Amino acid sequence: DKGGGDGVRAKTESQNKMIGRALGTALVAQQAPSQLTLEEAISIAKQNNPMYLSTSNDMSAANWQEREAYAAFLPTISGNMSGGWQEAGVQRIGTLVFADQITDWAFSSYGINFNLTLSGQTLFGVPNARANKRATEARIDAAEWSLESLVAFQYMAALRALDQVDVAQRQLDRARQNMRIVTTRVETGASAGIDGKQAEVDLGRAEVTLIQAQRDLRQGKLLLAEQLGVALDTDVELSSQFEVFEPDFDMSELMGLALNSHPSLRAFVAQESASKSAARQIATSQYLPTVRLSSGIRGTALQALNETFVTSQAQDMASARMGNCEFNNALNARLTSPLPSLGNDDCGSFALTNEGLASALSTNEVFPFDFTKLPLSFNATVSIPIWSGFSRQRQVSQANNVAEDAAHSRRAEELRLRTAVRNAYDNLTSALQVMEVETRNRALSEKHLQLQQRRYALGAAGMLELMDAQTLLTASDQLYLNALYDFHYSLITLEAAVGQPLRSR
Repeated sequence: DKGGGDGVRAKTESQNKMIGRALGTALVAQQAPSQLTLEEAISIAKQNNPMYLSTSNDMSAANWQEREAYAAFLPTISGNMSGGWQEAGVQRIGTLVFADQITDWAFSSYGINFNLTLSGQTLFGVPNARANKRATEARIDAAEWSLESLVAFQYMAALRALDQVDVAQRQLDRARQNMRIVTTRVETGASAGIDGKQAEVDLGRAEVTLIQAQRDLRQGKLLLAEQLGVALDTDVELSSQFEVFEPDFDMSELMGLALNSHPSLRAFVAQESASKSAARQIATSQYLPTVRLSSGIRGTALQALNETFVTSQAQDMASARMGNCEFNNALNARLTSPLPSLGNDDCGSFALTNEGLASALSTNEVFPFDFTKLPLSFNATVSIPIWSGFSRQRQVSQANNVAEDAAHSRRAEELRLRTAVRNAYDNLTSALQVMEVETRNRALSEKHLQLQQRRYALGAAGMLELMDAQTLLTASDQLYLNALYDFHYSLITLEAAVGQPLRSR
């Protein structure tokens, strides 16, 4: 027999809600452990269940949203660089014709821009992001608890299928025992041959029941593997054991746990808080001014690609300076009172030398990165919303509606948990009472079959009475197994409704 009459495995240690990642990683690496406890199954599921992982990875985006909200108080920085080439020739803009350009030009530029925007969205962005982060954390906790409950249900279903195989095997053993008794009486002529045929039919039905039970066990393990997110061997042993006990829970205490700390309800409360924060952000920021500040560092590089043009420009400049010097000297010489600071220059010093020509060519060599820095610029803009065609009112109304919907959803979840806790507790106590009755019925049915077997062997009872006793015990075994697992299923349901384990697993 197994725990609680048949029992479904003896009690394991109390499960910690947050199972260590190291244990989960080690188990995942095995892929197909030879023994699997419920605690290990939950740990594997947390590492591999796709639905849970798709929820838990939302935390990364929530963290970055919070960082982004704080970073909104800092300026954004962007850089740009451009380059180009312009062919020599006559330049035209529309009907305007400019002088003929006798050289190709290569040009490049850079810019480093600083921009800062301060608005109501910026001011309320941090509390809104923090509320969304709390909502995401609560939603992940709710998904984690839901996963634990689902794995516990499927683990228990696989255990039930395993015990169903045991029941079917016992039924087959009893059918074989009856077959031996009937065969002995038929061979001695104490019973008619038809009794032997009926015993064979009963044995065949027991074999079919065992085959179906073994199939259900394989399917139960496959469904468990689906929840875990990893492949399990068909011969994996489910080693956790559970006891049937008298539930002495206090209803008011259970209800308090559900309404104060249930992960699902916390997720609804956090979502309600996030929705209210978003509504406050929209309602306030729509009426606040927006300040935009910008600044930038810029530079350009312009290079003539025709060295003849550069040389010509340098020579023209030197000739102009020499001509200006000679004019000043001549002018000062004709004055009645010559100026001491004018007309005394050596005009030959302005002539273009080889060094000056080389310097002009070198100065032209700036493309693409020898930039000339431009003056720093700074801009500030303040905009005040005055009229937006009722778009502000619509956005505020929509945000308030979302917040109200979140409040209604939270209240609906509270009502659901109240109903779920009461129903689950009632089902648990009823299941225990039914199991106690079925325990007695099974014991009586087993004694009744033993009695009918002895009576049939002695010729005091017929085949029909023997088959009826066999059928009665088979039905009692099945009803007891149903009642036993109804107790465990009801307890898991109660734990799922309360939001935390109520017994060690």
